[in-house]
Amino acid sequence: MSFSERDLQHTRRALELAAAGVGLVSPNPLVGCVIVDANGEVAGEGTYTYDKIVHAEVVALEQAGERARGGTAYISLEPHVHHGRTPPCTEALINAGIVRIVCPIEDPNPLVSGKGFERLREAGVEVVTGILAAEAAALNEKFICWHRKGRPFVHLKMAMSLDGRITRVAGEPFVFTGDEANEQIHRLRHEYDAILIGANTARIDDPLLTDRSGLPRRRPLVRVVLDSGLSLAVDSRLVKTVGKVPTIVFTAAKDGAKADELRAAGVEIAVTEAGPHDHAAVLARLKGDDIQSVLVEGGAEIAASFLAAKLVDKVSFFYSPRIIGGEEAVNAVGGNDILDVTLENVTTTTHGRDIEISGYPQYE
Repeated sequence: MSFSERDLQHTRRALELAAAGVGLVSPNPLVGCVIVDANGEVAGEGTYTYDKIVHAEVVALEQAGERARGGTAYISLEPHVHHGRTPPCTEALINAGIVRIVCPIEDPNPLVSGKGFERLREAGVEVVTGILAAEAAALNEKFICWHRKGRPFVHLKMAMSLDGRITRVAGEPFVFTGDEANEQIHRLRHEYDAILIGANTARIDDPLLTDRSGLPRRRPLVRVVLDSGLSLAVDSRLVKTVGKVPTIVFTAAKDGAKADELRAAGVEIAVTEAGPHDHAAVLARLKGDDIQSVLVEGGAEIAASFLAAKLVDKVSFFYSPRIIGGEEAVNAVGGNDILDVTLENVTTTTHGRDIEISGYPQYE
């Protein structure tokens, strides 16, 4: 199907409006809408945010008023047709007199998928799909994973030397990235609902694991620690700040003095049947808390085990322009097995002196 330059322009704008909701919509999708009147002029724009409840289409239609009649709606994701927290957006568009819808992709939610387009066509509205579909899918990759795979989207992020080392000496914390890369890392954290590390990283780095991007977010970044032996120190920064930032420890040791001590400090102790190394069960438990996305920040064994389980949906490695070498330096990805995972749709971005390489794993 062919698209006009105007269609591309307004669809790109709808995607921009949708992206303005990052950090403000989970567990729902990012949605933006542009209403163009019969004369080809922009009459209204809308961005969806969870707390304001009103959907992007309704916001844009309210701005457009009577100018929406006979106009076109450019929407980043298929309008919903079911009664949820709000009435169906399909009916709002039909009642406003919209005669044409341009939308890149279907909503993966089974309550919506294809049904919104079907309802619009039944009402005589022209529906054009497929425009900028790859861009729209990437924008909502977390929401799409949530519905299609039935679990949170998992993004593995690690910082390392050029020769792939994350420490100079085992057990010694080391910061590789510079200020520009650190700013990008916090922007990345802003996109996610939860951040996950292993017990060794918690012990060695004593991190805060917070979103310091300064950007608005609807919910705090949930901190998750996989800790079989419940070794997280009560005087760690994670525990000391639990009153401000929710912290969940997955462990195999649900009872005992240490568990009681951590609970008393405000840490949530979670137990899965096979322990925290059953990453699928951990993700299922997090999905139950409406956590749509998880940023995994290490360490080496956690990275290897998530990759081995084929549970990583995206990878971002930040390389510092230094070479470490040495037998004691720890490799970014540990484990005993050869993984041989290939990345596709790879992007390379420079942040000051550091280089970010991101891509999507393709598993055998």
